[in-house]
Amino acid sequence: MTVSPESPPAAAPLPSRDVLRVLGDNTRYAIYLELARSPRPVVTAEIAERLGLHPNTVRPHLDRMREVGLLEVAADARGEVGRPQHRYSLAPDAPSLGLEPPTMPMLARMVLSMAQRVGASPADAVAVGETEGAARAARYADAPSALEALVADLDRLGFDPIVADGGDPAASDAVTAVVAFANCPFADLAQAHPDLVCGLHRGLVAGFVAQMGDADVLEFCSLAHRTPCQVALTSR
Repeated sequence: MTVSPESPPAAAPLPSRDVLRVLGDNTRYAIYLELARSPRPVVTAEIAERLGLHPNTVRPHLDRMREVGLLEVAADARGEVGRPQHRYSLAPDAPSLGLEPPTMPMLARMVLSMAQRVGASPADAVAVGETEGAARAARYADAPSALEALVADLDRLGFDPIVADGGDPAASDAVTAVVAFANCPFADLAQAHPDLVCGLHRGLVAGFVAQMGDADVLEFCSLAHRTPCQVALTSR
C-alpha cells in the first residue's frame, strides 16, 4: 500500500490527556471504536454506513484524528475506476483504550511462558527490548532531546512517566534526570515473569536512548528494586 500524497506529515505523539480531548467528541469516539474493532483498514463510506451517518459527516472527523496522529491513511485503487480510495486504520502506537483483541493478552502470556520454558534469559529480553526501543526512537528524529522523546513515547505506551531532577553526578556538567513510571501497563505479566518483562522494559528504554544519541542510561530500577520503577538519564 502507498501512503496518499495528500496525507499530512506524521504528527508528534500525543500525551494521553490530548488523546482524550480529541476523542471527547461522541462522533469521533464512535468512529475510533469502529476502527479499533475492524480487522482491516476501511473506507469512509463503510464507516459511515456502519454508524448510520453521511460520509460528509464522517470525513472531517477522520481528518481531525489523522492530523493528531491517531489514524493512518493509505490510498488503494484496488482496480477501481477513479481516484484511489482512502482506507483508514489506527496508527501503530495509537492507544487501544482497552479494545485490543482478547487473544492478545493470552498470546502475551503464552509467549512469555514459552520463552521461560526454552530458557530465555533476562539478557535475551533486554536485547529484544533494545531492538524495539531503537525502532520506536527513529520516529522522534526531530525531538529536542532524548529525554523529551522518551517521556512522550512512554506516556503513549501507558507508563505515565514523571520527570524529576536527578542532580549533577560526580561534579560533571551533564544534566541528569530521573524518570519514574507511575503506571506499569505490563504489571500483571511483570508479576508472573519479572525477569523477562522488566528486561524487555529495560531494553526498550536503553535502545531508545541509544538511538537518540544525546543521552545515556545511568541506572534502571525495576519493580524488584523500587516502586515505582524508574530510569536515570544523563545528557552527553
